[in-house]
Amino acid sequence: MILCIETSTDICSVALINDGQCIASLQHNTNNQHAATLTPLIEQLLKEQNITTRQLKAVAVSSGPGSYTGLRIGVSTAKGICYALNIPLISINSLHIIAQAIFDAEPNAQIAIPMIDARRMEVYAETIKRNGEIISDTEAVIIDENSFADILKQNNVFFGGNGSEKCNGVINSANARFISDIKPLAKNMAQLAQDKFNSQQFESVAYFEPFYLKEFVATVPKNKVIQ
Repeated sequence: MILCIETSTDICSVALINDGQCIASLQHNTNNQHAATLTPLIEQLLKEQNITTRQLKAVAVSSGPGSYTGLRIGVSTAKGICYALNIPLISINSLHIIAQAIFDAEPNAQIAIPMIDARRMEVYAETIKRNGEIISDTEAVIIDENSFADILKQNNVFFGGNGSEKCNGVINSANARFISDIKPLAKNMAQLAQDKFNSQQFESVAYFEPFYLKEFVATVPKNKVIQ
């Protein structure tokens, strides 16, 4: 039994995984209020399924990229559970979770380009084949009409995630397919988490940190006076 936690966007979601299958999941649009939502959501999930924390064999958490605050809360919660129960911590790239959702939704998809909005015309993106092969690693991409031109020479290329919404209409290719309403959710972590558990690809509970991709830059409104 693996508890999965996903907090990389404004959706907070949790799921219980047994032998690579999602047996139950809950999600809530937090408007980035993950701190107030995540722990009660986990407690509700375990209670509804009559599962105790002692039955958990690992915790899998989305590792980023994505929301700085969401990732920090998700990872710190996962680490706290793992430390208290002395069980392994598993990390899953947020874009891999979106890619899995794309492949689950579209049986004809051979290549997925999952995207997370990074504001303005920038996205965090990766290019992944159905067999799991990474064509291009996670990177920040500024979108224009020529973005992904080489990969779009192939058929059945599907874009998904909240970052893909700004690309639809900008990327001009007949081979580009855009799937709406694809989000990184804990239930889509099932097989990814199970594979890592089976191969014992665990993180250090003490030292693991989210993958932010870009450094956080704090800004102060122009009319804000710092005391």
